[in-house]
Amino acid sequence: MAEEGAVRELLDKMEAERGRILAHLDGLSEEAASRSLKPGEWSTKEQLSHMCEMESMYRAWVEKALQDDNANLDGVRGEPVAIPLMKAQQHSLGEHVAELRHQRERTLRLIAAITPEQYEHRASSSLFGTLTILQWLRSYYRHDRMHFDQMRGQEPTYKPRFLSGSEPQPGADQPPAEDQRRGSQA
Repeated sequence: MAEEGAVRELLDKMEAERGRILAHLDGLSEEAASRSLKPGEWSTKEQLSHMCEMESMYRAWVEKALQDDNANLDGVRGEPVAIPLMKAQQHSLGEHVAELRHQRERTLRLIAAITPEQYEHRASSSLFGTLTILQWLRSYYRHDRMHFDQMRGQEPTYKPRFLSGSEPQPGADQPPAEDQRRGSQA
C-alpha cells in the first residue's frame, strides 16, 4: 500500500518538473519553438507533442493496471492527442501548451481516484519490465525532466531504463507516431 508521503512526493515532483517546462516555454518565441537546437533532435514543438502522446500512453498503462493487476501493457495505447507528433509544426506554441495542460489535468484526475492499495498493482511491458502503478506514475516527472533538458539543448540528466539495457530501434513496440529520426524517447 502506498503511503500518503510517497503519493505527495509524486505529485510534488510532477508539479515541479512540469512547472519548469511551462516557465521555459513562457519566454520562448514561435520561431525558437519550431527549430531543433541540435541536428537530428526534435524541436520544442515536436517534444511537446511527444510529451502529450506519452502522457496519454502512461495514463492508459495505469488504467490497464487498475483494471487488471499484473496486466501486460504491450499493445496498450493511449487515446489520440489533439496535436500528434507528425503535425507538431502546424500548431502554435500556445496550442501546444494548452494541450500539455489538458493532458496533465486528465492525469491528475486519474491519480486522485487511485486508492492507496491500488498503487501496488503491477503491470509489465517488454520495454520497461514489471512496475507498480506508483513506479509507472513516476515516469511522468522523469520524462518531463528529460525533455526539459533537451528543450534547452542540454544532454538529459535522466535517461530511461529500458529492460534490454538500450533504447529500442524504430519498429519495436513503441508509442504511436514515433519520429523515426530518434526512436523512443519515453
